[in-house]
Amino acid sequence: MVETVELGFDLDPARTIVANRVTLRHNPDSKSRDLVLHGEEIELVALRMNGTLLAPGQYLLGANTLTIRKAPLNVVLEIETLCAPDQNTTLSGLYVSNGSFYTQCEAEGFRRITYFPDRPDVMAKYTVMLRANKEQFPVLLSNGNLVEEGELGDGRHYAKWEDPFKKPSYLFALVAARLVCQEERYTLQSGREVLLQVWVEEGNLDKTDYAMQSLKNSIRWDEERWNLELDLDRFMIVAVSDFNMGAMENKGLNIFNTKYVLANPRVATDIDYAGIEAVVGHEYFHNWTGNRVTCRDWFQLSLKEGLTVFRDQEFSADMIGTDTGRAVTRIDQVRTLRQAQFPEDAGPMAHPVRPDSFVEINNFYTVTVYEKGAEVVRMYQTLLGRDGFRKGMDLYFQRHDGQAVQCDDFRAAMADANGRDLKQFERWYSQAGTPVVTARTRYDAAAHAYEITLSQRCPATPGQADKLPFHIPVAVGLLDAHGKDLPLTLEAPSSRARVHHGVRPQSDTSSTGNTSRVRVRTGSDPTVGGTADPTDSAVTTLVLELTEAEQTFRFTGVKEAPTPSILRDFSAPVVLECDYSDDQLLHLFKFDSDPVNRWEAGQRLALERLLKLVPAAAAGQRLELDDTFIAAQRAVLTDTALDAAFREQALILPSETVIAEHMEVVDPQAIHTARQFMRRTLGTVLRNELLAVYAANQTPGAYSPDAASAGKRALKNLALSYLMVAPDQTALRLAQQQFDAAGNMTDRAAALSALIHSGADAGKYLDRFYQDFLNEALVVDKWFGMQATAPHADVAAVRELMKHPAFTLKNPNRARSLIFSFCNGNPSQFHAADGSAYDFWAEHVIKLDALNPQVAARLARSMDRWRRYAPELQVHMRRALEQVAGTSPLSNDVMEVVSKALAN
Repeated sequence: MVETVELGFDLDPARTIVANRVTLRHNPDSKSRDLVLHGEEIELVALRMNGTLLAPGQYLLGANTLTIRKAPLNVVLEIETLCAPDQNTTLSGLYVSNGSFYTQCEAEGFRRITYFPDRPDVMAKYTVMLRANKEQFPVLLSNGNLVEEGELGDGRHYAKWEDPFKKPSYLFALVAARLVCQEERYTLQSGREVLLQVWVEEGNLDKTDYAMQSLKNSIRWDEERWNLELDLDRFMIVAVSDFNMGAMENKGLNIFNTKYVLANPRVATDIDYAGIEAVVGHEYFHNWTGNRVTCRDWFQLSLKEGLTVFRDQEFSADMIGTDTGRAVTRIDQVRTLRQAQFPEDAGPMAHPVRPDSFVEINNFYTVTVYEKGAEVVRMYQTLLGRDGFRKGMDLYFQRHDGQAVQCDDFRAAMADANGRDLKQFERWYSQAGTPVVTARTRYDAAAHAYEITLSQRCPATPGQADKLPFHIPVAVGLLDAHGKDLPLTLEAPSSRARVHHGVRPQSDTSSTGNTSRVRVRTGSDPTVGGTADPTDSAVTTLVLELTEAEQTFRFTGVKEAPTPSILRDFSAPVVLECDYSDDQLLHLFKFDSDPVNRWEAGQRLALERLLKLVPAAAAGQRLELDDTFIAAQRAVLTDTALDAAFREQALILPSETVIAEHMEVVDPQAIHTARQFMRRTLGTVLRNELLAVYAANQTPGAYSPDAASAGKRALKNLALSYLMVAPDQTALRLAQQQFDAAGNMTDRAAALSALIHSGADAGKYLDRFYQDFLNEALVVDKWFGMQATAPHADVAAVRELMKHPAFTLKNPNRARSLIFSFCNGNPSQFHAADGSAYDFWAEHVIKLDALNPQVAARLARSMDRWRRYAPELQVHMRRALEQVAGTSPLSNDVMEVVSKALAN
């Protein structure tokens, strides 16, 4: 057990000396007296124990460990090591980026800095002394509070930092760089004043305002929503261009990918602004859910990540402050689950929210741990209500502040605070896969009763053939023939049901629960406190609790055959099977008071047609689109009573990835042909309406990323993209004029993307865009990404782009912008019949693995579901996978991915 850690760094890019004095005591619960420390890619210079220099025979130095046999009960170790940060291309541990020092220690990067028991449950207080050349590295930062700084007299200077809170080694951070900062003094609700700083490279200071405002909003929201206060005297954000992740929550010193800090209207899109707000919030919220209460081990990763994703989702929704805005954010979350998490659940890398095994922990920073983990947290709030969830959170912090705990401890706090038995809910943590909920309905006209029978099953996943029933909250409502919500009375409920009142959403800016995004709340609504009676005639949404393989719920007083609205607000991360007719889906698409289910009805209408078009496209048959669907799309497009952001979401067709998930054998070319046909048909038939919507949703004046303006731009640019699938001269002129006149990056990038993807000659516009932004790395990333995802961009075009002087494999953002965009975002070209793109994939997985295994492993995931494709494609895919698997040396990161893909 570690008491204190004192670190001294003499920072030199080629040869950094790290002195580590660590005070340890034997854990009385441990039977072993052997002291085992972790270390990777570092050179041991000297080792002292309790003041005595140890000879090599007094310790065992393994490939990645340092062991002292039968160590004393109380030990002070003094460890001196050397490392070469400028050679560290993995970007894990201490590394150099653009001539400056940065760290990334989660999950196991600290062992690349010094020998240490590098586990998340080993928590200690840290004091850090940084020494470096002052001219080269004028800014020296670490965790906690700056307690001393000064000159060393030899051109170097020093800074001493102390973190008053115990933390695990993965939260250690340092920065030594030439940076500038925007700083503000901020007064907390308690009256205490703190210093906030956003540090960036020179030339980027004009892009920090939004990150600073997002930080202040995050601090205020955490105080108001959760009564959680910033516990340090300062909070720092540092932006670095070479970074494997989005950002890292190191205590008091958050290190960010520049993508999630830098923004102004000239270089950042509406999506960029939203991403900055969410990620700044996410990392700040980790200060309590991750730092003050951390993980016992890496199997519990979702304890902090799933919970904190839920918190940042709630924060972003509340910052919008409208019910439609909340619904749109919820739709975005559902789309992410379907496009990324559901396929992961169905593939060889499927794992529970709490993984039960791994070869390389970096491979488990996944959408399952993060986004599905957030859905698990959201279900607590759905089941317990907002007040009940808050009581659980309060008890969680009361019990575990300063501790390293497990997912089960969070579940226990929720259960104990609310007097609920949540033992079955544990299966959401331990069972992999996406549950399938089937709904069957029956109307008894004579008895005025309506029955919904819900059953559940979960497909087998690697290592888990048989699944036990989950505890699934299923929110339901019933619509009458006029589209009005019917009052719900549940007959003698044998199972628990939570209720939500109201038939139409109304503004409730004080409410932060996700259900507030789409439903009116009253004082008796359990999501805001109190207990509601399931027989209350005002109830229009019930959250049914499905806990068995099959259950029937009977509603009485239903005087007409209703249309069921099932899984409102996407109340659980499941696949819903319900035999809806077209008429029912059209009814829901037109009237449902739950915006998420209204959107969902439109997605089902589109998907049903796309799944019929795909085999016709594969057979070369003539494709047709029915007037009923076109009329439904027209109705939403032209309904000005609907928020622009919602109309945009409703008109986005299911992605090629989502379509593929519903096919037994995936045919990427046919999927692309069918989807493009539908887009082209809508663009042609609705041409006049699209032109009118384009004209009506301009946003003149100074740019603002507010939700209303962003929604208008999104709808306008979606209209332009439809018009540009098969552009006439009018559409081409609109895109060209928008590119020329755009006063913000959202509109300029949308115009360029429309030109590129239309197949029109966009060469001069590409050249102008690059010349205008060649010094803006994040915009150049966009430039590469737009070209890589164009429908006509084959592997030869991507190889040609890699020759561009702005391209480098060493920068993760740049590699992702081109190679990842092509492999993951252009399925029809990536899955070319000759297999050439698979060869390209294998070549670059191997190249990236030699530089940065974490990035390489992410790229390797592009092929993990190869067995779902046509046999002729599988031949090429297997060969590419075997080529990577046979490469030596190969990191554990990549080997785990390709070996599981080949073995499954």
